Amino acid sequence: MVVLAAINAKYIHSNLAVHSLKAYAEKQKTQNLPEIRIAEFTINQQVEDILGSLYEMKADTIAFSCYIWNVDYVCRVANALKSVAPEICIWVGGPEVSYHGTEFLEEHGYVDVVMLGEGEESFCQLIHGDDLTTIPGIVYRVETGIQTNAPANPLDMDELPFVYQDMRGFEHRIVYYESSRGCPFRCSYCLSSLDKQVRFRSVELVKEELQFFLDMQVPQVKFIDRTFNCNPKRAYDIWKFICEQDNGITNFHFEISADLLTEEQMNLMKHMRPGLIQLEIGLQTTHPETIEAIHRKMDIEAIRRNVERIHAYGNIHQHLDLIAGLPYEDLEHFRTSFDEAYAMQAEELQLGFLKVLKGSFMEEQAAEYELQYMVEPPYEVLRTRWLSYADIRTLKRVEEMLEVYHNSGQFQNSLAYLMTFQKSPFDFFLQLGEYYKKKGYEGFQLKRLDRYNILREFVMEQAWETVDVTELEKRLLHDLYLRENLKKRPDWAKSYEECKKDMAKYFRLSGNKGKNLHLEPWLEQGKNGYLLYDYENRDRLHNFAATRFVSINEFEQVLSKE
Repeated sequence: MVVLAAINAKYIHSNLAVHSLKAYAEKQKTQNLPEIRIAEFTINQQVEDILGSLYEMKADTIAFSCYIWNVDYVCRVANALKSVAPEICIWVGGPEVSYHGTEFLEEHGYVDVVMLGEGEESFCQLIHGDDLTTIPGIVYRVETGIQTNAPANPLDMDELPFVYQDMRGFEHRIVYYESSRGCPFRCSYCLSSLDKQVRFRSVELVKEELQFFLDMQVPQVKFIDRTFNCNPKRAYDIWKFICEQDNGITNFHFEISADLLTEEQMNLMKHMRPGLIQLEIGLQTTHPETIEAIHRKMDIEAIRRNVERIHAYGNIHQHLDLIAGLPYEDLEHFRTSFDEAYAMQAEELQLGFLKVLKGSFMEEQAAEYELQYMVEPPYEVLRTRWLSYADIRTLKRVEEMLEVYHNSGQFQNSLAYLMTFQKSPFDFFLQLGEYYKKKGYEGFQLKRLDRYNILREFVMEQAWETVDVTELEKRLLHDLYLRENLKKRPDWAKSYEECKKDMAKYFRLSGNKGKNLHLEPWLEQGKNGYLLYDYENRDRLHNFAATRFVSINEFEQVLSKE
């Protein structure tokens, strides 16, 4: 028996690679095929528990799927497994071992075979017991040392079987789907740049498989294609299909290049159901010298124009990525990249840190760029010729505040107001992070309400003369109530005890008694009344409660019915 073992980051994740290896091998239907089983775990489980589970399966071979975030964990499990059951063959594959297979075998004596790159055909031949010397894409031990075979030929994407024949085992998990392999770009920090040929699954086959997800009402399908829209017509055809077949439930996630979007695609997006798709856009930097150094080809103005336009549609969640630690980008240049990216108004702006991956061009340039990085996974940058470690610490502080206050989506109205008084969003998040450090809040798990209180404290202590504290408190309270019907109001919020009886009466007489609703006294632009929050009806993009303004006249008319 052969076990394909996946150790995922979280329970909600699934591992497409091991399912694809199993499905491809079983598709061949050749004689003497051993039993293939899949065992999925998470890095949150104890090593001893995973070790025990794998040992009790009594497998002849166990193959591990290795990534930057789990390889250390895999090695601990595999080493222990070889100690207690030396007869078991240990195979490994995945991006974290594909580009230094010889070195990996030299350093890990308990591993027998490394599968390099695309593994379906190599795995299929391995489990049939073929002569190792004839199997492409593997590194293995011989009497004289370590042998590396020629790479496996890229597979025709249509030859890969659809792994989701039913959804048993994938309930409550993110479903990953692959409609292409390779990337047309050559970004120096990315391993996808090494796969120089982009291969596509036929559109008709993709449509047939997406229809299965739609019929099964899968909550989310995450495409793992590196640049989904590198073929504009193909991307449009697939987006048009999911629009026409929309079941009102399934969300599709795509990683795209925003500057490649066509007018036809943009017009289609404008009319999509809110929440039908979400887009991840790898901006990484806006500094021209850095863009050239990392071998990117992109039109910043087109990205800016398209991201802002999609944001204005109000129906698509966008996620922009920045990478800190790239060549030629010092703190001031990164500040500019951050501010320009923030101004594009994507729902999320992720500040990531350069990972110097084995086999990447960035690794080759480490000495020239004076790159110092962690020698163990995730190989994250510590300093560069342009950024000191103190600068990295500064950026970490900005990252934390960005996650809490922007990417959470919980402070949307409050931040929009505060940013009108700031020239630099970067400076705002940095000052807020330094305030956390000064007050001793840094590194603590704080309650949601605490975050609101701290933001108010921060603004009050900054003594910004132009900030209207009453307006800020109103917006903070609005952001709080958009997410949930608070059981306890913040200490700084006005008490409306005298209105509660009238509010309860309003709900009863308007036929809303017992519903999950909240009324908040509201004054804006001379309009006096209440804002009604309806928690049983939420928008699909942000999950905010639906709101409606109730004028004083309307409120009093309802009360007068009794």
